[in-house]
Amino acid sequence: MARLIGLTTDFTGKLFNEMYGWLGFSQDKLNDVVLTPSYIATLLAKLARVNKDSYVWDFATGSAGLLVAAMNEMLIDAKNTITSPEELAKKEAEIKAEQLLGLEILSSVYMLAILNMILMGDGSSNILNKDSLQDFDGKYGFGETDKKFPADAFILNPPYSAQGNGMEFVEKALGMMNKGYAAIIIQGSSGSGKAEAINQKILKKHTLLASIKMPIDLFIGKSSVQTHIYVFKVNEPHHQDEMVKFIDFSNDGYTRTNRKKSSNNLKDTDRAKERYEELISLVRFGKSKLTIFTENEYYENTIDPKNGADWNQSIPVDTKPTLQDFKKTVGDYLAWEVSNLLKQQAGESKTAEK
Repeated sequence: MARLIGLTTDFTGKLFNEMYGWLGFSQDKLNDVVLTPSYIATLLAKLARVNKDSYVWDFATGSAGLLVAAMNEMLIDAKNTITSPEELAKKEAEIKAEQLLGLEILSSVYMLAILNMILMGDGSSNILNKDSLQDFDGKYGFGETDKKFPADAFILNPPYSAQGNGMEFVEKALGMMNKGYAAIIIQGSSGSGKAEAINQKILKKHTLLASIKMPIDLFIGKSSVQTHIYVFKVNEPHHQDEMVKFIDFSNDGYTRTNRKKSSNNLKDTDRAKERYEELISLVRFGKSKLTIFTENEYYENTIDPKNGADWNQSIPVDTKPTLQDFKKTVGDYLAWEVSNLLKQQAGESKTAEK
């Protein structure tokens, strides 16, 4: 099993898509259990600034795809920064046993999460079959069960049928953290009015750093809802002068298809890997990292912390006419007048000849 450590494939994520039938979900549950693509899971982990020393949790774990991605990022960072083989082995064991925690309410999906984490190198020690909103007190599920899990990174793809499209999970998780960052992918309507009251509560304690509009076909074949990624800084109230980064990532460089017999329904057709790396840099460092993205795809502006429905802004379209617009309008009008005069003169000439 040790040979599997470090794999980046969400094994049971793929397996899960073949198991809808015998899991016996209603259509409502099927709509909620839409698994996050592995490259999006990795993106969330990176946006939440996960490293070897992070303590990561997910309040709607599903098949544990997000935790698999986080674990891989942590193990990669450990391998790249720890030179001693003994220290590296010790750190890898700590990451898998102590630094990951997931909660999944559906028992059948919970079992898949356990299987996934074990197959990916055994980080299953703190995957809990609990309701994260009602039954979780923030403590480890196994081992030191009287000790709080010191989360400093939160990643999430919530069930959209939950209150505020799932923003209640965000409020609960961030409220149990003392520091760190969070990255969630969620239905876009949660930032434009569907979760207004919850968002207002969140901003009283935490800062919205970025709002990223994702491709509409991201979950092709499973869901066609418009999703956004929201990135937060934990335990720092949102200041009214805070500049939020609004990024249109509709073109992420991938072309997606939904052909069942195809071996590859995801193709990099426009520098996708580079675009994802630039996206991470833009969220972290701002406009100075703008290279592939156009200026129409990146916009900074403030939000009203008391609003809660202004999280999905886009670059304003300047409708004020320019001098060039004025000249063109005048030119078009004069051309029309001259054309009418010439037609009128031509008509009068024909009449005079008769």
